Amino acid sequence: MTRRAPPRPLDVEQLFPEVAPLRREAVRLHPRAGRPTYRDSSVGGPLLWPQEEPWPVCPDHHSSPMVPVVQVHAADALGLVPFPAGCDLLQVLWCPLEHDGCWVVPEVRWRDSAAVGDVRAAPAVPGGVRHRRIPRPCVVHPEPVTEYPSWDLPNELWDVLEPRFEQVAVETGWDYQYHLSTAPGTKLGGYPGWCQDPQWPDCPGCGRRMEHLLTVESWEADGASRLTWTPVEDRGVRYEASGLMLGDAGGVYFFECRSCPGRPVKERYDCS
Repeated sequence: MTRRAPPRPLDVEQLFPEVAPLRREAVRLHPRAGRPTYRDSSVGGPLLWPQEEPWPVCPDHHSSPMVPVVQVHAADALGLVPFPAGCDLLQVLWCPLEHDGCWVVPEVRWRDSAAVGDVRAAPAVPGGVRHRRIPRPCVVHPEPVTEYPSWDLPNELWDVLEPRFEQVAVETGWDYQYHLSTAPGTKLGGYPGWCQDPQWPDCPGCGRRMEHLLTVESWEADGASRLTWTPVEDRGVRYEASGLMLGDAGGVYFFECRSCPGRPVKERYDCS
């Protein structure tokens, strides 16, 4: 089944033309509990992992195998996220155990799906996991969306636009930050789904600000964003998503440098 959010209830660029140059395209994955196979794009599903390739383990907990979090084929990225040359599969894993100073320790792999022969099954889930850090197996329903910056709106532009944001909210009931700007939920590209002030990392190699690759969030929408970002197909329907709870309903954000060899990755975390 497809998942499509209704159009924005207001014309963002007509009301706030200053944000038009800042628009970005994202792919909402819309994970829903299901039975994906290792051949499918998924959240929390089995990975297309080569039998001859060792399964990654946590560098801090050396006996702890990482758990599958996201697998996305290039076709499901809808051409909106560039894949490395020769690769058509993105795989993200993490260690779900407690770590000092961070929620999870991740691993990001790009690969050529056609080059995978026999497939390795994931090791057993480690014990001692808390706070629902292992996503339940979910099929995905990719949806392209246009986003505008929310927490990432430059301060000087926020100062200019805030009176108009407030006026529109009073007149229409629609809030720029929650209803019109950045899509909630697990997604590729676009803007990170920050709950707090942005923490964009710089590449340790070249010093450039890294690009947002992936947001993995606890919720697909909260009480406010649900009003406009819930897909038409899910209106009035009770569904199960990934079941994650990261911090206090927060998210993990992955960034990459597309200029340096190996496309270095860094992660950030926040919560409400």
